[in-house]
Amino acid sequence: MEQIFVRPELCMGCMSCELACAVRHSRGKTLVSAIMETPAPKKRLSVEMENNVKMPVPCRHCEDAPCVNECITGCLFHDDNGFVQNDEDRCIGCWSCIMACPFGAIARDEVRHVAIKCDRCRTLEVPACVSACPTKALVLVNVDAFARDRRKRVVLEETAALRDRR
Repeated sequence: MEQIFVRPELCMGCMSCELACAVRHSRGKTLVSAIMETPAPKKRLSVEMENNVKMPVPCRHCEDAPCVNECITGCLFHDDNGFVQNDEDRCIGCWSCIMACPFGAIARDEVRHVAIKCDRCRTLEVPACVSACPTKALVLVNVDAFARDRRKRVVLEETAALRDRR
């Protein structure tokens, strides 16, 4: 399964991912029309900045999702691809999912009084946030491939550090 992974060392905090997400979830699907919409379209991920670290926080679509387990109406569910989806028509705005999500990836839509979260841009091959990221801090990759690449980077970094100590 392909997942959205974050490479925080590449994120410059431009928030292009947030903007692309909001536009994707707008009625008109263009920046110009999204700016004019009332209420304004909502993003489904956030870029957090803490201690000079910038990092997008998308939904992880957990296999054993606490938000799904705590949802009292059943509006949060796993789709056929294993992604956590939200049937906003069934949401009553109790915010149990927000309290249960360990990553803070679910937000409130105060106007419609429903929880909103990443839907992985169901109809797009590549999610809007990934396509919009200019530094490729957000990538859509196979979980095993990402782990393999991470291990390779760690080995290269450790090898360079050893050489520098000599």
